[in-house]
Amino acid sequence: MSTTVLPGAPPEPVLATAAVPHVAPAAALPDVLPPPRPRGRLLTFIRRHPTIFAGGVLLALIFLIAVAAPLLWTVDPTAIAPPKRTRPPSALYWFGTDKLGRDLWSRVLYGARVSLIVGFSVAGLATGIGTLIGLVSGFVRWADSVIMRVMDGLMSIPPILLAIALMALTRGSVGNVITAITIAEIPRVSRLVRGVVLSLREQPYVEAAVASGTRVPLIIWRHILPNTLAPITVQATYICASAMITEAILSFIGAGVPPIIPSWGNIMAEGRDIWQVKPFIVLFPAVFLSLTVLSVNLLGDGLRDALDPRMAKKV
Repeated sequence: MSTTVLPGAPPEPVLATAAVPHVAPAAALPDVLPPPRPRGRLLTFIRRHPTIFAGGVLLALIFLIAVAAPLLWTVDPTAIAPPKRTRPPSALYWFGTDKLGRDLWSRVLYGARVSLIVGFSVAGLATGIGTLIGLVSGFVRWADSVIMRVMDGLMSIPPILLAIALMALTRGSVGNVITAITIAEIPRVSRLVRGVVLSLREQPYVEAAVASGTRVPLIIWRHILPNTLAPITVQATYICASAMITEAILSFIGAGVPPIIPSWGNIMAEGRDIWQVKPFIVLFPAVFLSLTVLSVNLLGDGLRDALDPRMAKKV
């Protein structure tokens, strides 16, 4: 693009540019930090949450044992063979036999199904029903006093005694055991959820939703329920472990599942009379019950540390 110069105008000054001297590049900085090492996602997860990994692997192993029990060299757990009663553990009978000659290896593996079914069923039902009651009680003021008084009445009775009383009114079955333990665990979940809801109800975003005319069910679904999932998840694991122990206690005292159904409580009850001379009848189901409860508790502790920022070890 050409520039027109008017006649008589002074010439434009020419900018002088000084020569830039040659600048030598700076020396490379020494490596203070070691180069980052690539880590797999699984290894990072195990390092950050070892209890979740340990509990999950152990629980998954027990679950696979329960599901694949017919394939693990088992026989009919209810088959009676009086001539083979109270046989010690051997190559033929890995866990020995009970007082009726039934194979303990088969009975212990099949008994895992009862404990897992009761534990997970009670955890799911008690968590679902207790969460619903806690949400209504914590957000609806007029219903709080009535619902919580009923929950206080149920909590005043020890869970095992309440379960025994409910089982005394019905016949022994897995479904009735699940119902009895669920009723005993619901008040604890509702109390926990109610406490969380009471703290969330005063938050500014909830008050803004109320002021804008949002309906109560929509407020609970969008703003309250998502913030209660972390404590509910942790509580569900503890309820699962507690339900397994309660089921074993009920079966041990004869108030749980029928003796014909193999469960860890029934097996231990059948061997308590000869515990001093044949301890293996009680030992093997007790070990499996302890490992199952331990795995669920480890999973719950790990979830608590992972979901609660105050419990996290690293940010």
